[in-house]
Amino acid sequence: MPGDIERFESFYLGSRQRVLGCVYMATGDLGEAQDAVQEAYVRAWQRWRRFDRGSDPEAWVRLVATRIAISRWRSLRSRARAYLRHGVSAAVPPPDPDRVDLVAAMRRLSPDQRMAIALHYFGGMSVAEVAEQTGAPTGTIKARLARGRAALAPYLAGPTEGEAGV
Repeated sequence: MPGDIERFESFYLGSRQRVLGCVYMATGDLGEAQDAVQEAYVRAWQRWRRFDRGSDPEAWVRLVATRIAISRWRSLRSRARAYLRHGVSAAVPPPDPDRVDLVAAMRRLSPDQRMAIALHYFGGMSVAEVAEQTGAPTGTIKARLARGRAALAPYLAGPTEGEAGV
């Protein structure tokens, strides 16, 4: 194994610039070329013991790196075609301010209370189902729900008469 490491290191140091230059010329993008060459050398290291002394690992790495770069280019081209075919996705509306407030308030609860409230009120599960899902006794789930509601109340209360301008 130590001999393999030294042979591979020597091979890498002696060939990396030539392989990178070749793949860069093929792709026209230095970053893409570097990524493809790096991946090809990783694959070569994984197969290093399979290369015999008479083989040309540099040619293999160059071929693999070029194929990786072409594959990435084809993938990008396919995505670009899909984008042109389907157009820009519809804009996503901003979140409802009430929902933002609710999420912020829920974050203030303990994880157990948050889970109980989410499963019961948003997941539509009964208290018994929440207990089964979480592995907690039914009484514990009822307590978590009650404490969670009490903790949420100040953050989710509507405007008072003075605040509403009435």
